[in-house]
Amino acid sequence: MKTIHVVAAVICDAFDKKQKIFATAKGYGEFKGKWEFPGGKVEPGEIPQQALVREIQEELATKIRVGDLITTIEFDYPQFHLSMDCFWCEVEEGKLKLLEAEDAKWLTKDALYSVSWLPADMTLIAEIEKQMKQR
Repeated sequence: MKTIHVVAAVICDAFDKKQKIFATAKGYGEFKGKWEFPGGKVEPGEIPQQALVREIQEELATKIRVGDLITTIEFDYPQFHLSMDCFWCEVEEGKLKLLEAEDAKWLTKDALYSVSWLPADMTLIAEIEKQMKQR
């Protein structure tokens, strides 16, 4: 089975707060309308953090600061195996502008399960919930 290496940005309001996270709804493809953390494929020669900065610039026209690795998700979809490095991120410069997604939301800890996540992203929610701060 083919493995696809991707990165995901769990963009929070601030590294020291982590009261809200940013999620997007896919605007195309088989999973259109499902919610995910923005990001994309790691290109040859890139380290995951570089790929994440590039992908968020392409998808959201925003410069981010990449923080700690949350976890790496290994997930089997029917057509491929997904290896997804998930990092805490915060906006460094600019405003989040949807260039590819059809919708976006800032979710509090209490609202993490209020959207229909992509299967691989859903496996990350419990860990994010643990690391988010209470108000």
